[in-house]
Amino acid sequence: MQSKATNCPVLYDANGLLIVDKPEGVLSHPNVKSGLPAGRCAFEGPYHFERRCFKTPEGPVWLIHRLDQDTSGILIATRTERTAEQCRAEFESGRIRKYYATLVSGTLKPRSGEWRDFILTEKKAGRARSRILPRHSKNASLRYSIQNYFGLRPTFTLLRIELLTGKTHQIRIQSASRNHPIAGDEIYGNFPLNRELRKSIGLRRLFLHAGELELKNPDTGKTLHIKAPMPESLKSVLSRLAELQA
Repeated sequence: MQSKATNCPVLYDANGLLIVDKPEGVLSHPNVKSGLPAGRCAFEGPYHFERRCFKTPEGPVWLIHRLDQDTSGILIATRTERTAEQCRAEFESGRIRKYYATLVSGTLKPRSGEWRDFILTEKKAGRARSRILPRHSKNASLRYSIQNYFGLRPTFTLLRIELLTGKTHQIRIQSASRNHPIAGDEIYGNFPLNRELRKSIGLRRLFLHAGELELKNPDTGKTLHIKAPMPESLKSVLSRLAELQA
């Protein structure tokens, strides 16, 4: 499916929704207040920050949420402002379910559980950084379950994450704070290990992919189950780990 409105593969384009598969390295929206991209963006054209809207060759496209530049996967936009308002209300109420695949270092116990923290995000020199503050009421939560385990030295665990809130860098900082940083994370990660993974198994990016989404179409009321396949750059890393473990 092709669309001049986006630089990404289109997963769904109907009833006012435009859902795409954002590659790693692509911005959700420009980082500069002029609205003009300082890098390749998920959607074409100038961006209006207050309206959270792109002016694309196919008409306006409203951005519903963001993914980090380093994260790949499902990104939701809409072609009408009315649908945008409805989708944003669904996000704020927690009725849109979002699932991620991530590879972390170490072995997690128990095999499934919930992480709840207070995350504070600060911006310095135009860059957002998050940290966890103890002894505060919790404002960020996620559920995890182990999908695979690689008994190497060091060990690695493939997780399926259901993101229950949407704080900046949430999965990254919650994993790192528990001594299970995401493989390839150049902000909160294990930097010597990242260098070794780059040499040994060819991991050249953050291993975090927004692969599944469940939401109700605002116009039809029908529940949509959207999937974005794991990129080959990540699948090859899992294959290499499996070979080393064999």
